[in-house]
Amino acid sequence: MAKTMTKSQLYAMLAEKSGRSKKEVADFMDLLASTAYGETKANGEFTLPGLGKLVKKHRSARQGRNPATGETIQIPAKTVLKFRVSKAAKDEIL
Repeated sequence: MAKTMTKSQLYAMLAEKSGRSKKEVADFMDLLASTAYGETKANGEFTLPGLGKLVKKHRSARQGRNPATGETIQIPAKTVLKFRVSKAAKDEIL
């Protein structure tokens, strides 16, 4: 299986293809990430065109089962973060 691209390799490739410095690319990626975090926290979702959408979702409390003992337990409600891949990305990759 092929190795995945590292963060520094990604920044180097983006810098080369865009004609920008690695520092400018790193600053842009940091800004994009912080914007995505802030928008998702404030509005519940953030769309990255062509890739997908970060969505904050409330998960209700529910009954669960301890697999070791078989005992029924109560799982508390919580908020989770999901990433929904766009149709365009699925069509391109798959």
